[in-house]
Amino acid sequence: MTTSCSVAALFALPAAAQTSAAADTDAQAQDAPAVAGDPVAAARLSASADRAGGTEGGDIVVTGTRIVRPNNRSAAPIVTTTSADIAAQGATTIEEVLNRLPQVQVNSEQNFSDSEGRQRIKLRSLGYERTLTLIDGLRVGLANTVDVGIIPNALVDRIDVLTGGASSVYGSDAVSGVVNFVLKKNFEGIRLDGNYSLYNHDNGRSAVTDAATRAGFNAANGLTNDGGRSEISLAAGVNLFDNRVNFTSFINYRHSDLVRLVDRSNSVCEVVQPTNQSPLACSRASYTPAGTIIPQAGARAGQVLVNNPAGNGTFIPINSGPAGTSANPYDDFAYQRPFDRVNVGGFLTAEISDDIELYSNALFYRDKSYNTLLNRVYSYTAFGSDPYRVNCDNPFLSASQAQTLCGANAGRAGQFAPLDVRYRFDGLPLVQQRFTNEGYRIVTGLRGRGFNDVWSYDVAGMISRARLDTIDVPFAQYDNVNRSLDVVNVNGTPTCRSVVNGTDPRCVPFNAFTPFNQDIALNRYLYGSASGGISTRIPRLLQFVGTVSGDLGKYGIVSPLAQQGVAIALGAEYRDEMERTDVNDIYIQNNGGQNQRFTQNILEANAELQVPLVEDHSWTKLLQVNTGYRVSKYNRLNGKFDTWKVEGIWSPIADITLRGSYNKSQAAPGVGAAAGAANIFWNQGFYADPCAPQINSANPGGARLAPSASLQQCRNTGLPDNLYGSASLICPDDRCTVREGGFNLTPESAYTKTFGVVLRPRFLPGLTVSVDRYLIDLRDQLEFLNPNDWLNGCLTTGNDYFCRGIIRNPGTGTLSSSPASSPATGWVSRGSTNGYKSQSHGWDFQGQYNVGLGSVGKLDVGFNGTLTTRVGSQGAPTITPRDCTGYFGNQCGESLPRWAHQMRTTWILPERWASVSLNWRHRAGMPLDVYAPADTGIPAQPDSARRDQYPGIKAYDWFDLAVTFDINKQMTFRLAANNIFDRDPPIVPDSRARIGLLRGNTIMGYDLLGRQIVAGVSLRM
Repeated sequence: MTTSCSVAALFALPAAAQTSAAADTDAQAQDAPAVAGDPVAAARLSASADRAGGTEGGDIVVTGTRIVRPNNRSAAPIVTTTSADIAAQGATTIEEVLNRLPQVQVNSEQNFSDSEGRQRIKLRSLGYERTLTLIDGLRVGLANTVDVGIIPNALVDRIDVLTGGASSVYGSDAVSGVVNFVLKKNFEGIRLDGNYSLYNHDNGRSAVTDAATRAGFNAANGLTNDGGRSEISLAAGVNLFDNRVNFTSFINYRHSDLVRLVDRSNSVCEVVQPTNQSPLACSRASYTPAGTIIPQAGARAGQVLVNNPAGNGTFIPINSGPAGTSANPYDDFAYQRPFDRVNVGGFLTAEISDDIELYSNALFYRDKSYNTLLNRVYSYTAFGSDPYRVNCDNPFLSASQAQTLCGANAGRAGQFAPLDVRYRFDGLPLVQQRFTNEGYRIVTGLRGRGFNDVWSYDVAGMISRARLDTIDVPFAQYDNVNRSLDVVNVNGTPTCRSVVNGTDPRCVPFNAFTPFNQDIALNRYLYGSASGGISTRIPRLLQFVGTVSGDLGKYGIVSPLAQQGVAIALGAEYRDEMERTDVNDIYIQNNGGQNQRFTQNILEANAELQVPLVEDHSWTKLLQVNTGYRVSKYNRLNGKFDTWKVEGIWSPIADITLRGSYNKSQAAPGVGAAAGAANIFWNQGFYADPCAPQINSANPGGARLAPSASLQQCRNTGLPDNLYGSASLICPDDRCTVREGGFNLTPESAYTKTFGVVLRPRFLPGLTVSVDRYLIDLRDQLEFLNPNDWLNGCLTTGNDYFCRGIIRNPGTGTLSSSPASSPATGWVSRGSTNGYKSQSHGWDFQGQYNVGLGSVGKLDVGFNGTLTTRVGSQGAPTITPRDCTGYFGNQCGESLPRWAHQMRTTWILPERWASVSLNWRHRAGMPLDVYAPADTGIPAQPDSARRDQYPGIKAYDWFDLAVTFDINKQMTFRLAANNIFDRDPPIVPDSRARIGLLRGNTIMGYDLLGRQIVAGVSLRM
């Protein structure tokens, strides 16, 4: 069936985010005429259709089942976001849309620098890899390599989020749930959509700006307009051969401007709080534009000095006051990443006969983004333990500087002084770590009905391939820096010694002893061939799926108390996974690594049953049981494993529906993890033995400090007492041996229970409310542990689960060995392994109310809230389980708030020519985990970790306003203001140390950049 869609119908109404209370009904059939023909019904899932027995004249598929039949209902809660919601928000990326859902752990790849720019989804705080992402019921690509940015916002008809396991229907990876993007298809005509947004933010004074003032950093002040984002989409469709064939194509372009951390007053510098009651302080860089010099010998060894900005040839202490002697280490980092993305694609549907339809679609995308970094010469400690060296007769050294570095050897030829150089080349072009993500996804299939209209079938093939190029951050090469510091006087001209003796004719002298050096020729030499390192990751998924669905009632298989017969779906699936990593020689030189290629194939079969037991009786409106079973065979795993589900729906009367489900979901190791675990690789890591004497970071070349771990902790790792603190434990260059792989992985399992009630009171038409309890219990979870994870876990707990990954050499106790020899001892593990347990429990509250207002139009109210009751984990069998619900910090990461919701109220004017929509978002307060009571199991932390001035985050509320109106039948105009009161994100001191990547003095989950103004227009021709 072909549907002609107008722009006004698709985008005019910013209706509320719809919920499972309504999605329980029909899940909005893709081809249901009652929906497609009515823009209001297209923007919401009509509860009245459910009471009437569903849409007429069309079988439908609900997300979470492969069964095709009229009146299909979901026994599990589904949250649905419509195209109207996306238009009302004015979002440029899909992750912005999903981040508003309380079921989603907020992630914003566009808001921090340490990111590839891929958009991924994390449900219920259980990890990206446990969320299965689909487009029209088929996988987007390999799990954890998915970039949902392949989907333009304007192309989305709705997004169904089914939280809880669904592996029996869709296979591995659907542990925390499924996100299914249902795309618009079968257009006729031409449609043009455009959006532009910017941030209109008032940078006010705060504790962060006060800290910046004390540090001598300039802070943003006053009203600013920045962070522009733009999107434009062109779609065209045509019906051919009496509407039996439809071809639709589109092109989409998206752009985002750079916003830096220093462009916001609350992130102008990274704030830390050294002690509980001390004022906030800004982190300062050891790299300065005046040039940082740290002598490694002599009377001032280890002192951090800088070139005097006055240019008089003297050294003064770092952070001593004059401009250039201190620096902000993160002022060049992105708070909104710049990107340019192009998406193109097409859809084809062709009715070969009345019962056979050919369908095909193709999506292509290319995304370019980059991280900005200032131009720096890195400390020698980034390369090893050997300091840089400067010759004592270097003509760039003043007498004072030569005396400081060389002492009695000042001015003497043939003498060298060890030193560290940390130079920041402000004013020269920024260094960029560039990312290019590109790929395609192509689907072709046949679907139809047969055998006297009893059976329907759908057979499809899909190939998805991506390419993720990381173009390495260039950095000054160690040998080039050393050669450029060895400078002699040739006829009054400072010249590299390597030029004089011919060993490196390209060398450019480095005057590291003058402030504000901006020699571009020097800069190019120092970087040399270090630029151009490329790492390419290529994931590819090939999927073939066949499903046959039948109504056995046509054969008389019907409960005596029901009208509908038993429905069945039988399916088979084959997947072929490949993941390849290619690194060029420059990348290996700078970062290490090697070329790798892994493959894995999967064969699965599944069956589902829907059994209506009772229908339309005075004592029961509906009683139905659903079951499902899937068996999976992975060629990289021993044996096979199965998943299953049991569901029930009971409506004692039309006003009340009780529903529940219990299922077992599993996630097998991904192709890279499975291959990496089975094979063993050896390398020298970047991990020092914590039981050996430690480098003094303030004086790397000086005497070492005591071990960072205690004697008792080192006993846990198998170290004899007599070797504790021995210099013999020091690994070469403090890089102990790492063994990667060697683990026997098994699939992780999640047992998910959901049960709830849906209320549709007949005395209040238009109201639908649902309350659902969810309990997700994950066992044998797959996790990736780095050497420090094994070390820290063993040191602090002594648990064999962690200590098994640390194997010391007998007798010597060292963690160092020759990687090439595949040693039996002397290493720390790294790789994927099966962990222990995680849990995610809570309640979902959802509602929809549509009420007519007579001559002034109608009101549409949608509500979606989640009460989280447990975000728990247990790292090993003998470790106390912890519950991080509502807490964040060192022990809990970002976790989830105890309560979050959004409620959108939309007033739709008569004739639907305009609408006004107000959205209220709420997020409950979150204390630091240091304040968690003992019964949470969160490990106690020392009093020094307390921050009574900033004990956590208070409750937050945001309000968004959207206005939409039709200028005429061909044009729809939209205006929106998100976070209309311009509320700043919360200040979280030490956020990088507590949470990780984001350096904005806050955590994810909050509007980071302030008030956003959006304008959009849609044209139909």
